[in-house]
Amino acid sequence: TWGSSPADKNPEATQGMAAGRSLSRSERKAAARVEFLRQEEQRERRRQVSRILRKPAADRSADEAMLLSGCQEMVRDLERLRKKRERLRRRLEEVCDEPDELKRKVSKLSAVVQGAKHLIVYTGAGISTAASIPDYRGPNGVWTMLHKGRSIRAADLSEAEPTLTHMSIACLHNNKLVKHVVSQNCDGLHLRSGLPREALSELHGNMYIEVCTSCTPNREYVRIFDVTERTALHRHQTGRLCHKCGAQLRDTIVHFGEKGILQQPLNWEAATEAASKADVILCLGSSLKVLKKYPHLWCMSKPPRHRPKLYIVNLQVSLVYYEVQHNIQMHVLTIFTFIHF
Repeated sequence: TWGSSPADKNPEATQGMAAGRSLSRSERKAAARVEFLRQEEQRERRRQVSRILRKPAADRSADEAMLLSGCQEMVRDLERLRKKRERLRRRLEEVCDEPDELKRKVSKLSAVVQGAKHLIVYTGAGISTAASIPDYRGPNGVWTMLHKGRSIRAADLSEAEPTLTHMSIACLHNNKLVKHVVSQNCDGLHLRSGLPREALSELHGNMYIEVCTSCTPNREYVRIFDVTERTALHRHQTGRLCHKCGAQLRDTIVHFGEKGILQQPLNWEAATEAASKADVILCLGSSLKVLKKYPHLWCMSKPPRHRPKLYIVNLQVSLVYYEVQHNIQMHVLTIFTFIHF
């Protein structure tokens, strides 16, 4: 029964433990068995309570209602877990604003872009999905698929071309409307779009650039192929040698759990300087789950009223620390077909 415990069936083991004396091998095995049965009983009860909670209240039997009333702490724990999963599901859900709401927000954003004194753009994986490069947290994103236990289709990124979003950002920079671009992406598409190196900070590296750190200054090699085929976390040597000094070349990728040490293409100094001058930040195609952890990009040392105004274009909910002026929920590829500067 639920009211009894396997420990009640082995009083000698429990008495030995209570007395503080060392247990014999048989007593230790008995105690381990008791603990195993207790945990198994607890798991079974949790499964049963979980099944009952999935039923509508009107469909629960009297015995089920009695079981729930006797496991109130477990019920509260399962309800908290359910709400947490629901919040996560809503964050991953891609939602597009209604046409009228979208038109109003885009019109406002267009005016903001034209009126900004120092506009900087932060970009995430969502701006490259139109180039058949998967994002991370979308319904078919890398982390989402891994969490579901599904395999990930390998993509040949060397054949990817800049999207309308990449080309539009480059155009805005050419017209002096965008001062700097900070990107989490390592697909190299911003450079292929014609955006100048000095106007770009690729915080997580570029998969087409390898460097020689033995040369001073570091010697860069820009390739037309992916240089990261042999590299991984904490293992950055590409297997090729510097033609000048013969030293091993390394990739520029910053993996999760690593700290970027290269000046280029990360270009942190320019990113921090641009953020300090910004009056408007436009985030495109990012949930900001990673970028929000970099306080220098958000001017958190400034009073809230002196921080840049933040505008987000993303199909999913974005998580940030301070007030968002507008959260436009639409595909970033679409927004530049709406905006007329």
